Amino acid sequence: MKSAAQFAQAVEDRPKLPRGDCERVSGYGVMGLPFESGHVLGLRRWTASSVGDRFTSIWHRDPTGRWTFYESVACEVACTRYFGAAVERVREGPIDLEWEASNRLRVRTGDGAVDWEIEIGATVATRMMSVMGSMMPLALWRSGPVLSVVGAVAGRVLNVGKVQLTGTTSNRQHFDANPLRIWYVTASHAVVEGEDLGPVGPLAEQAHMADFYFPQRGMFAVGRVFISPLKPARRETDPITAST
Repeated sequence: MKSAAQFAQAVEDRPKLPRGDCERVSGYGVMGLPFESGHVLGLRRWTASSVGDRFTSIWHRDPTGRWTFYESVACEVACTRYFGAAVERVREGPIDLEWEASNRLRVRTGDGAVDWEIEIGATVATRMMSVMGSMMPLALWRSGPVLSVVGAVAGRVLNVGKVQLTGTTSNRQHFDANPLRIWYVTASHAVVEGEDLGPVGPLAEQAHMADFYFPQRGMFAVGRVFISPLKPARRETDPITAST
């Protein structure tokens, strides 16, 4: 089986957006990585986007719950477009990704604010989920009931807590996440704005942004996400939206 680096390079060299009439992104990244200190990190490297150029985004939550997004392009066409309502700070600037080995990725912001080393590995469980994900047709990946089942199975099989592959973003948009191939983050070291985040480990309470839950164990994935506005009927019945 190809390494994570080989899959990542393939989508860098041949970026491809899936069919759809909504906004879409595809690429790879770390779905989430918790630290015993209470910090959480995430990485999104979208090599194709329906609303702009390819971009990289680092998500960081500190132990107090404050989110910062570091993004390589303007927030209007990056992850802030979908989750910005829950983010206190957005910093725009270059982000460098370097595969130091087939299983080791280093992520650094141009200003040195983030320096993050990630080691990635496969197990029987991740290989099984990857085979299932790569074989599922697009129609099933766009089905809410199917995504709910896949998420529930993945949470148990991978032992990462709650996994929700379909739901609502912080900006009140609907998302369908399709992790086509996955690996565990087996080791990591990160320094964010001068602070060493310490050892990785599950949180006392699983972190989430709206309906997206960050796994209680680091997960690296190659995949895609579909994002659509909420349907008018859902807006009318949603208490938060109706009150604004």
